[in-house]
Amino acid sequence: MSRFVVIEGLIGVGKTTLCRLLEKERGARLVLEPCEDNPFLAAFYADKDRYAFPAQMFYLATRYAQQMGLQQTSLFTDFVVSDYLFSKDRLFAEQTLIGDEMDLYDRFAGLLSGAIPNPDFVLFLDAPTDVVLQRINRRAIDSESVIASSYLDELRERYMNLWRGYTGAPIYILDTTSINYVDSEEGRAEILAMIDGWLAGRPVAGAPTAFSPVSAPNQLELFAGAAQAI
Repeated sequence: MSRFVVIEGLIGVGKTTLCRLLEKERGARLVLEPCEDNPFLAAFYADKDRYAFPAQMFYLATRYAQQMGLQQTSLFTDFVVSDYLFSKDRLFAEQTLIGDEMDLYDRFAGLLSGAIPNPDFVLFLDAPTDVVLQRINRRAIDSESVIASSYLDELRERYMNLWRGYTGAPIYILDTTSINYVDSEEGRAEILAMIDGWLAGRPVAGAPTAFSPVSAPNQLELFAGAAQAI
């Protein structure tokens, strides 16, 4: 497998922007979360209890197929960047599945995950909740206009729970509040240097260290809460 980096984070925090920067500046092959229409989605919204399981399994199968395609991708490029981690699928399954359906999902996901390539590292982008909401509002995407701070805080906590149990690769958590890789050449150079350093095994000065479950409560306090200042 070629070098493989995953960029994760909350909605609107800058995942895809960073992935596209790596595509442009480092020649990375870009892998974006699949947006194939889910044939069960309309039925799910009409009857969530009945259609939650097939809707979620469709997403799991779609993500699995794309991730398996990375094996072929590595034959043609030495650097791949993705804006999602396969294990993240469970974060959304937890919202809709319960009981036997959740157990069955876990059995299928466990079987599939053994064939999924692990990244060299995962970079989790975050920012205080109020900053994330401001960025979401600037995007002005209708479907995101109803996102509440409580949802972002809950999602962040579920990500942290995922990181506590994830052993597939090092995880770095970066506060993007004060680094502007969208409009600033200095910001772009800074984050590219961080990624280059992690890939080379020589982290640059000031770069976040690998996530540790021991420090997780402090990291949650750092980013959660809409009352925090920018």
